[in-house]
Parts: sequence; C-alpha cells; structure tokens
Amino acid sequence: MGRLVWLLLFLCTATGVSSFSATTASSNVKVKENEGVDLTCSYSADFGSSPRVEWKFKDKKGSQTYVVFDGKPTSSYSSRMSIYSGSNLRFSKVTRQDNGEYTCEVSSSSSQFAQVTVVLTVLVAPSIPKCGIPQTVTTNGATTLTCYDPDSSPPPTYKWYKDDTLLPAEPNKISGFKNATYKLDSTTGMLVFPSVTKMDTGMYYCEVINEAGPAQRCRAEKMEVRDINAGGIAAGVIIALLLVAFVIGAVWYAKKKGYLPKKSQSKQQGAVYQPTSVYGGSEAEGDGDGDFKQKSSFVV
Repeated sequence: MGRLVWLLLFLCTATGVSSFSATTASSNVKVKENEGVDLTCSYSADFGSSPRVEWKFKDKKGSQTYVVFDGKPTSSYSSRMSIYSGSNLRFSKVTRQDNGEYTCEVSSSSSQFAQVTVVLTVLVAPSIPKCGIPQTVTTNGATTLTCYDPDSSPPPTYKWYKDDTLLPAEPNKISGFKNATYKLDSTTGMLVFPSVTKMDTGMYYCEVINEAGPAQRCRAEKMEVRDINAGGIAAGVIIALLLVAFVIGAVWYAKKKGYLPKKSQSKQQGAVYQPTSVYGGSEAEGDGDGDFKQKSSFVV
C-alpha cells in the first residue's frame, strides 16, 4: 500500500500535476465540557517537510480569531492548548465558549494552499429553562408562551405540556388535537395561540432536551382564559360620564351663585398698585426725569 502511494505521488510529480490537500481524522468532534479533546490536521507530502500551518476559530456568531499563528498558540489558548505532530491541536480542557468551527490552513513557500475545517461541539446538559406563561388572557385574543435555556449545547429541543399532556408539534396530524389552534416551534420554545378559547385554560410547563444530559423543565403555571367583562366596561363608562356631568354642573352652579370671580374683577385684582408720592402725586406725575424739584422758596 505504501509503495502505491509513493507511486502515485511520483506520477503526479512527473506529469506536473499537484495534489496539495489538507485532511482531518474527524470533521465533527463532540466532547463534554471541561474535558480534553484533539483536533487533527494532516496535509499532502507535496507541501514539503515544513509548511506554514495556522488554525483559525469561528464562533456561532461568526466572529473569527487565530488559535495558532506563526507556529505557536495565541495567548488566549496557550494555557490550555498545545500543538503536536506539527499540525494537530490538543485541548486539555474545553468550555462552552469553544463551540464552533476550527479551520486548519496549510501553505507552502511557493504559495500553494489547502485547508480543512473541524466542527467542535461542546456538550452542555440542559438547565432549568426560563418560562413566560401569562396568568390571564382574554377569549379570542392572541398570546404567546415562551421557553428558553441559554446554556444547553448543542441547542436543545423544546416541548410543551398542558395538564401533564404533551402538546404535539403538529396537532393537525393527531386525532385528539385536530381542533387545536396553537403553533409550537420546538427550536425556539415559543407556543403561540393566535386566538385562545376557554378550552385552552390549564396548567402549562416547558421541557428542554438535548444529548448532553437529562431533560429539565420549568415549574407549571396556570393560564386562565376569560371572557371580556362587558358589564364592568359599561359600568365604568357610565361612572365616568356621571363624574363629567357632576363637574360641569358644579362649575355652572358656582358661577350662578357668584362663587367664581368675574373677568373684570380678576383684571382689577391683577392691576399693579403705584404708591402716592409724599409730595401730593404719584411718582409718575413728577417732572420729566422723575427727580425731586423744589416748588417754592422759604426766606428766613
């Protein structure tokens, strides 16, 4: 077998055909959180004995960083990751933040290039999800129940229960749920009722499931569907109208009895008082510049 490989390489070289390539032993790797794992990368012999090998990491949000640059682990990885056999990575411990794609890039001095990608999934068991269940909703109104677990890895599947009965994701295919109007998204955990009825009243809870560990569920909460209280609304409107009528009547009565000041009185009360001068007139009646001038002379 070895001779066959060397023969193929020889033929490629002799005919001028290049087979620069990079491969991995496993393109999808799964490991539990806080455990170690290896990511492998091998390349074809035509790269020579010392090609340039770099590793890059892209997280779930699309952000990309270097793991290995210039033949060495970057500072954020050096304490828990090492390189062996020239191109393979060995993690002593992984966390959920290590979820994502790792790309091995191999290049030669003659600008030849090849790459291979390894998807790493760090397994994190579900935690108790955060559920949003309204306590009271109105008949024929729209409402949404929410369920979310931020820690599970890989992303979990969400299930909803009503009165301890599993709600199927496609109720129209189940005979006992053909009249159900809800819509369930098992990937986002949203249970949507476009138009609730009294039949939707019950105890609801959500369950989170993935391959990393046992399922978890939130505490059951009651959602009650009530009719619109038409009598209460009508009573409220009548009371509001009576209050408005009372205020208008009170203002009219006060004006009629003279309890409210008239406009002319209000203006008089608002006039500015000017004190009378000690010399017999107001200050405004003085001579031009308002200065005191002697009106008569006295002879002693």
